[in-house]
Amino acid sequence: MTPTGEPAARGSPGERARLILFCLLALAAFALFTALGTWQVQRRAWKLDLIAKVNARVHAPPALAPGPAAWPTITAATDAYRHVSVAGVFENDKETLVQAVTELGPGFWVMTPLHSDRGFTVLVNRGFVPPERADPSARAQGQLAGPVVVTGLLRISEPHGGFLRRNDPQSHRWYSRDVTAIAAGRRLPPGLTAPYFIDADATPNPGGLPVGGLTVIAFPNSHLIYALTWYGLALLVAGGFAYAAREEWRIRGRERANGG
Repeated sequence: MTPTGEPAARGSPGERARLILFCLLALAAFALFTALGTWQVQRRAWKLDLIAKVNARVHAPPALAPGPAAWPTITAATDAYRHVSVAGVFENDKETLVQAVTELGPGFWVMTPLHSDRGFTVLVNRGFVPPERADPSARAQGQLAGPVVVTGLLRISEPHGGFLRRNDPQSHRWYSRDVTAIAAGRRLPPGLTAPYFIDADATPNPGGLPVGGLTVIAFPNSHLIYALTWYGLALLVAGGFAYAAREEWRIRGRERANGG
């Protein structure tokens, strides 16, 4: 618009500034949506690689659970869901119940320290028990005594608590498998307690409880849909710009033909 309120004439500085601004905004939107689509493609490649690596770890023959020398290098990216085994003796009097919701319903994970025959302690998620069998006396057959061998999946500690609920060690309310906090609460030996825990496999326990082998391994992978969405928006911007440019060219051509 001119200072008098009249539309800016085509070819005037005001009109040219408007067209330049429109072009810059369209270019910026196209570049942004294209970049977001490309990022999602890269994320999809990363997720597929992660899934492949985890599947390889899960189905590999069990290796010895990492000892103290390897603990500083353990990370979720390189070690989560490794198939491991460890031999030792359960410290049943130090088990901890962690709230759980599983395919069997709500209940608890039974986290029991295992003193390994290699001199360190590791928390073992022995599996699920329903609320009515939470008390150890209600599943006495499953309180294994003597040497055992546990095979399962290495899991990374889950610090702090669950969604909207923080662990409360003083009240023995646990919503996540926080290795450090549980170890401290159960007075497990510092420096000799593994920073990870092990999800026991589905090997049946005497009396049927706890129920192991309930590890859920799921990696949502919607990156292709997201990528197509962003690329689609980029094409819409490009199409809208092309349409607007064609209309502008048509109007200018008509004005030139009319001697404007």
